[in-house]
Amino acid sequence: MIEALSATKRNTRGLISLVVVVLAWGSLWPVNKALLAYMPPIWSIALRTCISAVTLFAISLTVTGTVIPRRGDGPVLVSMVLLHMVGFTILSQLALQVVPAGQSTVLAYTSVLWAPLGAALFLHERLTWRRTVGLGLGILGLMAIFNPVTFDWRDRGAVAGNGALLLGAMLWAASIVHNRSHRWCSTPFQLAPWQALLAAAILLPSATLCEGPPNIAWNSASIAMLLYAGIPGTALAYWAAAVSSSELPAATTSLGLLATPAISILVALLVLGEQPTLTLMLALALILVGMAVGISGPAADAPRR
Repeated sequence: MIEALSATKRNTRGLISLVVVVLAWGSLWPVNKALLAYMPPIWSIALRTCISAVTLFAISLTVTGTVIPRRGDGPVLVSMVLLHMVGFTILSQLALQVVPAGQSTVLAYTSVLWAPLGAALFLHERLTWRRTVGLGLGILGLMAIFNPVTFDWRDRGAVAGNGALLLGAMLWAASIVHNRSHRWCSTPFQLAPWQALLAAAILLPSATLCEGPPNIAWNSASIAMLLYAGIPGTALAYWAAAVSSSELPAATTSLGLLATPAISILVALLVLGEQPTLTLMLALALILVGMAVGISGPAADAPRR
């Protein structure tokens, strides 16, 4: 009886944490786009990362205890920072200048489709029929977005922005593949504060070099959005993701996170007034179904490392 109650409590805590992650990450994209009206793109990422680093260290000190990264985790720590927290975020924030927030989220989350392909190529994991079908559906979704009837291929800004998002998604996928092959000495959340600190150390000089001294319109709106992006949108979302991953089955967490692009489109509609097109909704449906097919199925279909 006690074990059953404990399991129910863990399941409830995991589900609540998963909802927090989906809402935080889904709303982060429209907030990041709105921040561009007040500050340059790389500076917005750098400042957000500094705030998240302070918050993650505070969580570590008060909840889990701060752990010094071990030498064995060094390569994955660096790759996650360079590929995801620097490469992916810079490309996505630059793209948000010309691509709607909802569409940006959809393209960014194609990383879930590219990761199994990378794992098959570099980790020799078995590319199951489910993953193959999922990748095919995702590609159909991309074809729907980039069909010449609704997408203007003569618009260089749109082409470059959408291309940057797809490149960023592939960098994120490469980070996922490295994570899967790594033998962890510490937990991912224990490394998160150090990743944010290293990312901030890279992003601050990068912003200065690329965009010059910060030209920021400080007011209550920009400060509130920056704090939201750094604390709930990044730091607390990392913490909630760690809790949900430890309390729920991996398939439940993965399938739940697929709601993130849909939440982003809804928030962009309510906050930014972005009207999702029929083409985008069709693409979203194809890509999400492709992701769901690729990460679901019996254990027999799981890739072998």
